[in-house]
Amino acid sequence: MQRTLLNKNVMPGALALVMLVAAMGGFLFGYDTAVINGANQYLTKYFGLTPAQEGFAGASAILGCIPGAMVAGFISDRFGRRRVLFFCAMFFAASAVLSAVPRTFTEFLAARFLGGLGIGATSMVCPVYIAELAPADRRGRLGSLFQLGIVLGIFITLFINAIIQGLGDTAWNTTSGWRWMLGAEVVPAAALLLIVYLVPESPRWLVQRGREAEARVILEPIAGAAAAETEIAEVRAAIAGEEGRFGELFSPRFRRPLLIAIVLMAFSQFSGINAIMYYSTKIFTAAGVGVQDAFMASAMVGLVNLAFTAVAIAFVDRAGRRMLLLIGLAVQTLALGAVGGMLRADVGGLPLLAAILAFIAAFAMALGPIPWIICSEIFPTRIRGRAMSLATFTIWTACYSVTQTFPMLNDNPAIGPAITFWVYGALSLAAWLFVMARVPETRGRTLEEIERFWRDEAEEKQ
Repeated sequence: MQRTLLNKNVMPGALALVMLVAAMGGFLFGYDTAVINGANQYLTKYFGLTPAQEGFAGASAILGCIPGAMVAGFISDRFGRRRVLFFCAMFFAASAVLSAVPRTFTEFLAARFLGGLGIGATSMVCPVYIAELAPADRRGRLGSLFQLGIVLGIFITLFINAIIQGLGDTAWNTTSGWRWMLGAEVVPAAALLLIVYLVPESPRWLVQRGREAEARVILEPIAGAAAAETEIAEVRAAIAGEEGRFGELFSPRFRRPLLIAIVLMAFSQFSGINAIMYYSTKIFTAAGVGVQDAFMASAMVGLVNLAFTAVAIAFVDRAGRRMLLLIGLAVQTLALGAVGGMLRADVGGLPLLAAILAFIAAFAMALGPIPWIICSEIFPTRIRGRAMSLATFTIWTACYSVTQTFPMLNDNPAIGPAITFWVYGALSLAAWLFVMARVPETRGRTLEEIERFWRDEAEEKQ
């Protein structure tokens, strides 16, 4: 069934729209993640924030991500993937406007929380939407489009921040520059709102809800009448025995996939990626780089992130998820160790930038996109939304803890940046050991074949 829901004969326009929604959802995710990187040093001065409050400013959106991710799974299973994406775009647009005009720090936090709701829900529904439409032999590449959108959003946002920062002096940026950085997000949010009107609902979800006539309308122009009937029948058969209860996630049958989803999502943040994405300007400035050069170094981080996400897209359906994870985690462990060593020895400039870029490259080709892909394909349809909610709850909880604690750890004389990055390196090593021991390869398998794998494994253990 999953081989042909969006097969090689799909109309280019329909496929392009589906791909565009995934990429645009990721773009807004990336924009919202990276925009605070350029804005935080100025809004910190504007509001007179302490290090703890600075961490809270960076993490305020993530506080919205946590409930957004948790609720989106249930809502998307009940009302559809497309409808959730529509409301995500509304949250992004509202947050962009409100975070650009706050009079108090509390108003700023509330506006960022609203955007976080959109990020959390988008991070849950976009991978599911793609997984339910993509053929098995291209699911990895299409699933990677969400991550590509994230890193493209980060990359472009870093340049936008640098351009806006260059429009005035420090005083202007402290009063106005950071507002323009945050407010510019309304443009891609409006674009997503328009695109969502043009894309179809997931035919798989429609059949699950008993709306086969609507699924047929979507499938027939894509695959033809006969193929559409075959698809609908196979989806119906695949979901016939699924219970669709949240408690099913904790049954012995899904104990291992649930463990994989939670651990991979947690480690993707405990590697320290958002300590760099949110605070790279602060890191480079503290290492002796001027503010303008720190902005450009941060833009280089975004460029490398983009380039090596393209590497992941090229190889995820060839080399496989597991192999890329093992290679990427090994490299990022070494790179984080080197970053910590250089910070301990007060080595800045090009050597520090090279080590950070090596970490970004390794993360972008492995631990960045692949957990999203794996988590979207290892659960059955009727609990996939709920499972992804739990997975995204995990990633945003972990992200919040890293973003909130980094400024305090980095500025603490007893800990400092070197030990902080060594801890991230040790956690990356732990992730490598976990992948080696517990994560199977899912490349080339249909969603039903993956589901049967877990069922057979559970039966063998009984």
